[in-house]
Amino acid sequence: MRRPAFRLGSTSYVYPGDLAHNVDRLAGIVQDIELILFETPAGESNFPSPPTVARLAELAHAHTLTYTVHLPADLRHTPGSQHPSLAQAQRVIELTAPLDPHAYVFHLEGTGAGEPGWLDQAHEAVAALVGMAGAPGRLALENLESYAPEALAPIFDAFPIRRALDIGHLWKAGRNPLPVMAAWLPQASVVHLHGMAATDHQSLAVTAPAQLDPILAGLLDWPGVLTLEVFEDDFFTSRDALSAAIARICGANDGTQARTIDPAP
Repeated sequence: MRRPAFRLGSTSYVYPGDLAHNVDRLAGIVQDIELILFETPAGESNFPSPPTVARLAELAHAHTLTYTVHLPADLRHTPGSQHPSLAQAQRVIELTAPLDPHAYVFHLEGTGAGEPGWLDQAHEAVAALVGMAGAPGRLALENLESYAPEALAPIFDAFPIRRALDIGHLWKAGRNPLPVMAAWLPQASVVHLHGMAATDHQSLAVTAPAQLDPILAGLLDWPGVLTLEVFEDDFFTSRDALSAAIARICGANDGTQARTIDPAP
């Protein structure tokens, strides 16, 4: 039974506890961990301290893990001063640089998408981010439901950045993901997968096989990071749904395929 080419990823919020605790527990279960970072106006933050970053680097080295880092705010450019979203992005990139992330995943702010000026400010925001990251191929721009994936084409034409394809956002927007997958996967370093019920980021267990299986069939030979972008127990039920979908696609009934994406810790 062939192994999928993708590397399985989770978020950093599966177990109760901080970033390092989650990485320690998830090592051996996944091959990449998406660090979900936040900072609120009230001052709450989970930005890692230098000692925490050093511990995360140790765990990655010990367990052959990589990280994707999700930047904390949708990016926007404002003339004359650095927008807070870009200031946060710069701090996160500087803090996590020792982790040598597989990708920095980011959104563009969707307010005003399609209106005059939106694309110009988006271009300036990405230009600023490229300057911070140094290696633009490490940046992965994610699609949102607030703008069509096609609206990002001028950004990808202008910068040698990668793509982060979020299947759940396409489902939420009522889009068929398969044509977007065909266009995006060759330049994608990350794919996010999560179920869609009343809201998105639900367990894949809520997704019908007829909806899920064509997505997985298109990902089996793709060599990037497939992140189950769900939280807490939804990760484990999503992992089971993923394994079942791959078994159906490959015609397996004995669980062999499930073990290839679900190594024991």
